[in-house]
Amino acid sequence: MPKQKWILRQRKVDFDALSQELSVSSLIVRLLCNRGLATKEEMDYFLHGTIAQLHSPYLLKDAKKGMEILLQKIKEGKRIRIIGDYDVDGVTATYILKKSLLTLGVEVSAVIPDRIKDGYGLNEQLIQKALEDGIDTLLTCDNGIAACQEIALAKQEGMTVIVTDHHEVPYREIAAGREEILPPADAIVDPKCKDDTYPFQEICGAFVAMKCMEILFDLAVEDGLLTRETADEVLPELTEFAAFGTICDVMPLQDENRILVKEGLKRMTHSANLGLRNLMEVNGLCGGTITNYHVGFVLGPCLNATGRLDTAQRGLELFEAKTTREAVNLAMDLKQMNESRKEMTEQGVLEAVRQAEQCYGQDKVLVIYLPDCHESIAGIIAGKVRERFCKPCLVVTDAKEGLKGSARSIEAYHMRDGLQAVSDLLTKFGGHKLAAGFSLPKDNLEMLRRRLNENCTLTEEDFVQQIVLDIDLPIRYATREFVEELGLLEPFGTANEKPLFGRNDLDIRRVRVMGKARNVAKFQVVAPDGYSMDGVYFGEADRFAADMEKPRKSLLLAYYPDCNEFRGEKKTELIVKYYLLQQ
Repeated sequence: MPKQKWILRQRKVDFDALSQELSVSSLIVRLLCNRGLATKEEMDYFLHGTIAQLHSPYLLKDAKKGMEILLQKIKEGKRIRIIGDYDVDGVTATYILKKSLLTLGVEVSAVIPDRIKDGYGLNEQLIQKALEDGIDTLLTCDNGIAACQEIALAKQEGMTVIVTDHHEVPYREIAAGREEILPPADAIVDPKCKDDTYPFQEICGAFVAMKCMEILFDLAVEDGLLTRETADEVLPELTEFAAFGTICDVMPLQDENRILVKEGLKRMTHSANLGLRNLMEVNGLCGGTITNYHVGFVLGPCLNATGRLDTAQRGLELFEAKTTREAVNLAMDLKQMNESRKEMTEQGVLEAVRQAEQCYGQDKVLVIYLPDCHESIAGIIAGKVRERFCKPCLVVTDAKEGLKGSARSIEAYHMRDGLQAVSDLLTKFGGHKLAAGFSLPKDNLEMLRRRLNENCTLTEEDFVQQIVLDIDLPIRYATREFVEELGLLEPFGTANEKPLFGRNDLDIRRVRVMGKARNVAKFQVVAPDGYSMDGVYFGEADRFAADMEKPRKSLLLAYYPDCNEFRGEKKTELIVKYYLLQQ
């Protein structure tokens, strides 16, 4: 396990004054400050922002230009093909575009590349197939920004190409700095482009797609191809799919992302989409409130599983299902595939951890070779290993041609830049700061491991897990009323994590280990004045119980309060996330 460093956030703001202005407790104001908000206006936007306050899609460079080109193609009756991606963001983006174009009566088809056969994004085979099918215009979503050669081929063949993406723009190092390498598309909509002045870059592919469709619908209404009533009926339905993509692509729940997800989750709870409703049903989620957790850790993995073990086209078919029978069958298939994916992942993680501990303990960047691992789950395994060791991790598997890999990183290490520096060893790569994909010849594997570590400037301090506490809070304040007020900060997720409170004067008594996997510990938390509450710890429960028996000077707990309902009675309990014995 990585070393830990506990940090208490300290902000100097007039909490009481803001508390009165916002009509919330000073504790809530402190939590808002800890999320980087400084003014009443910023806090009010965070707490009460509405869909009407999302940034204008017209601020996205090339968005209007691209949609004007697309509208002209629609009026000319040209065949249009959407090229998506096989993850949840790609599937939801594809659905948003296809549903919108079908609303306009367009002859449109959608292709989601096969993860194994096609790989990520556009490729030559997809372009040749589009030509054979008489396609005039390619519209990408959640991909395209790095497809320079492929788009050049499409243009050479006389096709129109509109790129909508959100990934980092490829670049080359020149004397003056970095020079973007942009594909020769007719329009490129990507907030990450250097000269794009969109106010918030961190939106997912599905959100970019939704914003483009807002513009297209505006133009279609102006042109008389669509009524405003129809546009206003369809566009709100797209928010739940853009929110789905935002959550599953682990976008920060800040700025307009937070508003989108908040609204999207509300709509999902009463979704009109037959496929989504049945996916919730087979996972036992109907009848309750859908949360960020349900989307990110229950529903999303089912969609990702079909892209990993079968074809993500089935995820799109689920959202497009017209009958309950079709929706139920597809939803059940996706759920079963996800169960298979879980079993495969568990085995892969065990072997990856063994290698990391026994073979590469001194490496700063872990490169794990799992030849028999299904390449589709390499990224999940890399993420698990990164969490365990607090180090960047690349998991490499055998592929049809050479090797393929997925990488997950820590905040202190920019994974895409790391791969850029060894690009001569790779046949293909792309991604973000924290996640990337790549392929390489098998003979280059050991050289990749060596050079990544030689280039790495991380220090031991970077491998220390930081436990950041929001407030030093006596457990007496963790009341049911406070838990309900914390609901103002939901939905929780990336960059808006659940508040974490800490205390170093508590005692743990009467620990009971529970669960088939012995991964739950229940106990009593007792303050120095005798005030006590029930507590729960999820993880290595036997180790937790043994640690609580050890002699110590004090015990530092990081926790958040939650309400547990049992037989109609609500009771507040502490969920202990981390603990530190001070001996």
